Formats: sequence, structure tokens, C-alpha cells
Amino acid sequence: MNEGVFNRIALLRAEQGVSRRELADALGVHYQTIGYLERGEFNPSLHLALRIAEFFRLPVETVFSTTPFPRISDAPDVPRASSG
Repeated sequence: MNEGVFNRIALLRAEQGVSRRELADALGVHYQTIGYLERGEFNPSLHLALRIAEFFRLPVETVFSTTPFPRISDAPDVPRASSG
């Protein structure tokens, strides 16, 4: 059974223009921890997951999931650009 935790940390950082080091400094963790989290090599503690969600001002379930997130291009409510 896979007990991995999926996350949107890299996407959120990119959207908000936050570097790994800036996020790590704000959370009080080593910057490599952010990389490990983004690559799924490390699962955050509940406390760290809540702090990350708080940093991005999002509900924790928007940032973390026990199942893979759908690709943004597969989301049904995302408006598509017209080609005309």
C-alpha cells in the first residue's frame, strides 16, 4: 500500500514567486526539506503540513492529498483558450 502524500508546493511556489529558500526560512526548515517534499521523497508531519498550508493561505486539503491531484489541463472547470 502506497502511503505517499501528494502536494502542490512547487506549483504554489511558482504561482507566488517564492523560492525554496524563502519558503524554508518562513517555515524554519532547511531549504532541502522543501525539495524533498516537492519530489515526494519526504512526507511532512501534520504540524509542518498545516504550517505550509497557512503560509499559502489555503486549506490543507488544497495543498496536500493522499491521492494524486488531477492535472490542471484535466480539470473540468478550467476555461479553455479558443483557437479562433
